[in-house]
Amino acid sequence: MPGKIVRQGQRLPASYANFYIANKVVLMPVFQDTGDAWASSVLQRAFPKRKVVSIDCRELIWGLARFHCLTQQQPAV
Repeated sequence: MPGKIVRQGQRLPASYANFYIANKVVLMPVFQDTGDAWASSVLQRAFPKRKVVSIDCRELIWGLARFHCLTQQQPAV
């Protein structure tokens, strides 16, 4: 877990667990935290055949969402 991130008095849902696995890459949220590099190395060892791509998610979590929320399938209309 990254350190606690608070914005306008609200604790934001920062977590490295909310990554996205694609065909050749793993998209990993980062937060300009000292744990970012460690979390990236853990994911790289877990997915050695995929490139781990770090994406700054500080603004995204301000909307209380992360990759998993953004990639959910929508029902057919």
